[in-house]
Amino acid sequence: MLIDSHAHIDDEKFDEDRQAVIQRALDSGVGKIVNPGADEASSRRAVLLAENHDCIYAAVGIHPHDAKSYDENSHDQMLKDWAKKEKVVAIGEIGLDYHYDLSPRDVQKAVFIKQIELAKAVGLPIIIHNRESMADMEAILKDHFSATNGGVMHSYSGSVEMAKVFLDMGLYLSISGPVTFKNARKLPDVVKMLPLDRMLVETDSPYLTPTPHRGKRNEPAYVRLVAEEVARIKGMALEEVEEITAQNAIRLFNLK
Repeated sequence: MLIDSHAHIDDEKFDEDRQAVIQRALDSGVGKIVNPGADEASSRRAVLLAENHDCIYAAVGIHPHDAKSYDENSHDQMLKDWAKKEKVVAIGEIGLDYHYDLSPRDVQKAVFIKQIELAKAVGLPIIIHNRESMADMEAILKDHFSATNGGVMHSYSGSVEMAKVFLDMGLYLSISGPVTFKNARKLPDVVKMLPLDRMLVETDSPYLTPTPHRGKRNEPAYVRLVAEEVARIKGMALEEVEEITAQNAIRLFNLK
């Protein structure tokens, strides 16, 4: 069984054929999908999808792009209430994004820390977005991350050196479509060194579509292409990568 550990199938790009997309995933051997929210509306959609599909699990959180919209009076309690639901398995997607800076950096950091602490309070792992923010990300995680509850650096695209920093903290790293790109320079080396017990695979659908579908909408069925490339790089059988990454996701997110 494959598990797509990060897919935004609540996204409007799936509005016309969402059920068919889910069925194609199941038909291709994807047994479970984790759908993270990025703001209040998408978190709400993720929860509803999870409650209506056995194979889907939700994460809830406010993405750094939307950190400026975080309302402490309402969002704190809202996230805590959602976290009590059986199909909500993580707080995320949360983190820092200094590429677009759609929210002020000081606000991003404050909201990220708030949600890490909230995750610890409710006993859930975190799903982390990290773009061009390594120094602040490392500092915040060293001060606030709890390896007991766990977390994953989603769609990892950094260096081997950065990967080792996150692994030493107790985080998982999730590999996505760019590992299949011809110009993927750092990722093959990351995959080679990545311990088997800390590795997840994902699509980040509808984004980051793997080769040979690059340029088209991504979907959870394509997580197999990511797993195939990981298997090739590591010199392993695809079935081994499927089993190992599935068990890792089940352990991290406590999937039933």
